[in-house]
Amino acid sequence: MAYLAPAEFATKMVDAGESKILMSTRDTVIRAYMAGAILALAAVFAVTITQQTGIPILGAALFPVGFCMLYLLGFDLLTGVFVLAPLALLDGRPGVTWSGVLRNWGLVFLGNFLGALTVALMMGFVFTFGFTSPPDQVGTYIAGIGERRTVGYAAHGMGGWFTIFIRGMLCNWMVSTGVVGAMISTTVSGKVIAMWMPIMVFFYMTFEHSVVNMFLFPFGLLMGGHFSIADYFFWNEIPTVLGNLVGGLAFTGLTLYTTHVRTAPKRTAIRTERRLAA
Repeated sequence: MAYLAPAEFATKMVDAGESKILMSTRDTVIRAYMAGAILALAAVFAVTITQQTGIPILGAALFPVGFCMLYLLGFDLLTGVFVLAPLALLDGRPGVTWSGVLRNWGLVFLGNFLGALTVALMMGFVFTFGFTSPPDQVGTYIAGIGERRTVGYAAHGMGGWFTIFIRGMLCNWMVSTGVVGAMISTTVSGKVIAMWMPIMVFFYMTFEHSVVNMFLFPFGLLMGGHFSIADYFFWNEIPTVLGNLVGGLAFTGLTLYTTHVRTAPKRTAIRTERRLAA
């Protein structure tokens, strides 16, 4: 698999963060747009499999195909840049500033959202024959997901809001591990295997992913879901984005950077010399 040692791929993480911050606006938006669109297609693919077979683990096992495609093509998800961009700032890379990090996050959010929304509109058209008939079983199923994961959380008040936040943290712990997985190997097969495992975990556990939700909830509204745009943003997208940021950076980015790039000095072995009695 041509495995890279942790110190090597951790340095690649910092390099990637620097590259993304200094990338042109055009390239940043295009790459984010395509990432959002491909992940949205993977989401509807996986949900269709789950709905038609009644076997959730099957949908979860196949969902990572979209994640692997978009990263092999060099596209960017918000969940990935949440982890990589700040590392370049912490490392003191020339030209990297907080404004550059925030600019990168904003552009990637915009591109991901537009890409996911494009696929939501296209799939909505397909599932309703140009919005001339009621949605099929898959469309109805996704509309139900939107209701359960907005007003369903709202029924629990702030406890529900923080539940989404924590599910967002857990999600990007896994997803950002998949992002790092793309750097662990120099072969396609090695990258795919390393990416596949944590992404399958996140999807099967139905953790909250901000970019997947950029497709699921607009599509759910198009399919007649009984929730509002305000419900979607307050009771899902906002806590999910914040959870994705905190979880990915705390559990993946900072831990790998701290222990493999800024490694602490090794302890000095203390040898006790025995003094022999005269």
